[in-house]
Amino acid sequence: MNGKVAIVTGASRGIGAATAKTLAGRGAKVVVNYARNATAAEEVVASIKEKDGEAIAIQADARNVEQMNNLVEETVKTYGTVDILVHNAGMSFVKKSFEDMLWDEFIQKTNDELQAAFVSTKVVLPYMKKQNYGKLVYVSSGLSNHPGPNFISHGTSKGALNSFVRYIAQELGSQGITANVVSPGLVETDATASIPEGFKQQQAAFLPLGRIGQPEDIAKAIAFYASDDSAYLTGSYLPVSGGGEMN
Repeated sequence: MNGKVAIVTGASRGIGAATAKTLAGRGAKVVVNYARNATAAEEVVASIKEKDGEAIAIQADARNVEQMNNLVEETVKTYGTVDILVHNAGMSFVKKSFEDMLWDEFIQKTNDELQAAFVSTKVVLPYMKKQNYGKLVYVSSGLSNHPGPNFISHGTSKGALNSFVRYIAQELGSQGITANVVSPGLVETDATASIPEGFKQQQAAFLPLGRIGQPEDIAKAIAFYASDDSAYLTGSYLPVSGGGEMN
């Protein structure tokens, strides 16, 4: 991955931060995107630079065309191009049963999720097409295939994302651009910190590998899709769940 330029959306914490560090550790120049937490993003950049990696932090809401265009322009001004996009920006969502949920609450997550994926992909595409090379990696969720109580808005949005990626893969493959999905199971991040420890242990006991995921587990799978090791893979869906999502 030496010399490749990667944009990681939602990279100030959790899976995004681990991905930014992993890609930088493998030689990529990384743009650490964040929506609000500049301090956390700069900490990720500092961590990368401490290990002689290259990184910058740029604020942008992944759903906002103008902000994402500015992010890409800044990236190209600094590093020359864009080779890799990791769509990882997290969107808030309402946790309710279907019976208790209103339409606006339900559709908000799908709208945000797809808007962020659509905009992020759209803004990097001209640079990837120009060089006939690009790696698009999208972070989904095992809940897109295996429903969990009160996660209907989240799971449905990620199911839509999975479908979106297959269409992108089909359309752009002839232009040297691959698009793939990494789908985490339960992972230890800030977003899951409020889940009771007892429940996490219970979930871990059901997994063939006997533990829930760490951000680095997901980052390594993303790095595979971001590298040329995955050159003949596109439109694929990879569960990274310790064996929890066996079909």
